[in-house]
Amino acid sequence: MQEEVENRTLTLVVSGTKFTGRLFKAAISKYMAHRREKKLEKQRSRDSPVTPKGKQTVKQLIGQNQGVSNIEINDPSIRDFERIARKYGVDYAVKKDRSTSPPKYLIFFKARDADALTEAFSEYTQRKVKKADRSERPSVLEKLSHFKELIKNAVVDRTKRKELER
Repeated sequence: MQEEVENRTLTLVVSGTKFTGRLFKAAISKYMAHRREKKLEKQRSRDSPVTPKGKQTVKQLIGQNQGVSNIEINDPSIRDFERIARKYGVDYAVKKDRSTSPPKYLIFFKARDADALTEAFSEYTQRKVKKADRSERPSVLEKLSHFKELIKNAVVDRTKRKELER
């Protein structure tokens, strides 16, 4: 096999009445032009535009001609939603609306991803509710410091009493 690779040859058939150096040069240049064209064609097929997946710009999303819908999120921690959207494989674009004082986010998505997005959005809201419940609970360190204060302030009567009972 190695010997075949090393001894690879090229067969070029040239038909002409008189074989000259100019004819040979023309044949080789035609072959090289053909090889260049094949190489460029192969490269063009590799570099063909791939449809982006996941997070993308609004322009890319609209350019796919599949219809675009949007939802509005007022929460500044948009990263949680992005993580969940990637999990569900939703193609989306995030646009920040700075016109309001707490900025709101518009999330554009393909119309065909509507079911997956509703599922992702419901999971996102569940996580937000769960986080809010956790934040209402006092931390363990706060509880510990509270009990330390109670123990310090508690007056313990440590006097010994000796009584005789009969």
